[in-house]
Amino acid sequence: MAGAYDDRDGFIWMDGALVPWRDAKVHILTHALHYASSVFEGERCYAGKIFKSREHSARLIESGRLLDMPIPYSVDQIEEAKYAMLKANGWTDAYVRAVAWRGSGEDMGVSARRNPVRLAVAGWEWGAYYGDAKWQGAKLDIAKWKRPSPETIPTAAKAAGLYMICTMSKHAAEAKGCSDALFMDYRGYVAEATGANVFFVKNGEVHTPLADAFLNGITRQTIIAMLKDMGIVVHERHIMPEELPTFSECWLTGTAAEVTPVGQIGDFHFQVGDLTRNVSDSYERLVRS
Repeated sequence: MAGAYDDRDGFIWMDGALVPWRDAKVHILTHALHYASSVFEGERCYAGKIFKSREHSARLIESGRLLDMPIPYSVDQIEEAKYAMLKANGWTDAYVRAVAWRGSGEDMGVSARRNPVRLAVAGWEWGAYYGDAKWQGAKLDIAKWKRPSPETIPTAAKAAGLYMICTMSKHAAEAKGCSDALFMDYRGYVAEATGANVFFVKNGEVHTPLADAFLNGITRQTIIAMLKDMGIVVHERHIMPEELPTFSECWLTGTAAEVTPVGQIGDFHFQVGDLTRNVSDSYERLVRS
């Protein structure tokens, strides 16, 4: 499937029914467009099965709760919607995007309690998020923006508004010939990339930033559990940027990124080593098991 995302054949599940792709629209006065009242999930379907599907549906509902935006669907109903969308489009391998938002209604201001909360599930066929970097090692810029304090935003929510600095940082990175950008948090600790968590290797042990100021990704949690099952020591801790040259390997994790090796962050270089390849291969087997 190719072309603009608003002009394709296929079906999108929207508010309880499958609708033709081009008819899945919202009004210009939709609250989410003006005030970022929107949460979403990104998921991958492998051979007809969405990996960690129920965990994603549960997180979507929790994200809505954190934004004071109760989603009027259960996990079971969201699961049915996702698989109905896949079946209608004839896909067994695809990216799945569930999104909930405050629609247009009686309110058009910061407060929007009288506006309906809506839900849609779309999907598309998608390959490696970072292209050739999936195998060669991605090159990352260091973002000028920082992940804010949990006292300023609900960091546990996968909310659309939190991605504003991600878009700006990724654009700046791409202009420099990089695939992505690495954020520090408001304290100066290493945080995450624009849409993926980050892991480092030193002396055979793995170090990953403590998820206390950014989203604790489902893929991140999966990889940590996998590493522990492999007998690899994992340190979840605050990492200072001056530690970057002390690490030998680095990779990113996320539903879209899967496990993507990193070859460079700023002026610091990493090898695509044995542990990185082992983790990537193990994850590939897991998602298709």
